[in-house]
Amino acid sequence: MADLTPDHPMIHLHDLLAEATRRLIRTTDGLADDDYAAPSALPDWTRGHVLAHLALNAEGLAAALAGIVEGNRTPMYASQEARDADIEVLAGQEPAAIRTRLLGACTDLADAIAAVPDDAWDSSIERTPGGRTFPASAVPGMRLREVEIHHADLAAGYDRTAWPPAFTVLLLDGMTTRVSAGAGLTAYATDLGRTWNLGAGPTVSGTAADLGWWLTGRGDGEGLTSDSGELPRIEEW
Repeated sequence: MADLTPDHPMIHLHDLLAEATRRLIRTTDGLADDDYAAPSALPDWTRGHVLAHLALNAEGLAAALAGIVEGNRTPMYASQEARDADIEVLAGQEPAAIRTRLLGACTDLADAIAAVPDDAWDSSIERTPGGRTFPASAVPGMRLREVEIHHADLAAGYDRTAWPPAFTVLLLDGMTTRVSAGAGLTAYATDLGRTWNLGAGPTVSGTAADLGWWLTGRGDGEGLTSDSGELPRIEEW
């Protein structure tokens, strides 16, 4: 996952994350129990799977940050296989259990972020033991992206058109690695009047939200146009 944070003050990310989390919880609270088994916008995942992933993602990030503070470094996940299995287990539980787990995890993560000393934000976190690492300072931006994108993936009344402009800017700022190998493009957000150079290639125009959605491998480029007449291929998320 790309780091969305380098050029943006941490406090700004904290505010955006808190607001995004509140919106997610409101949507979750509004779901009927039967809604959890309904398909999400993600292949093979129900809404319960999406919410389980969001809960476990928050738990993993909170544990990793707590490990930094306590001097006991902890990977985000025990392994990729354990992460996937845990999602399946939680997604199969009663909706009330998923809701409770998600709310508790979001609270724990907010507390963990607040507890990190200023001089510890450059500490490294392992996603899995011996796997990819990222700085603690990337956590707020990473979680913001998880919350906003997967909130839209729920297909429960919240979609990319509801993304705040500040988030779409952060998302597009972090998209330099999303264009498939050998391809490139310039993304022009018509609603923001801003351009992102993602390599040599055509100019793809549309709203920032439509661009961000497409660049995460979602949809077929609805609402976008290319000056070459054809949209470049984007890898799946």
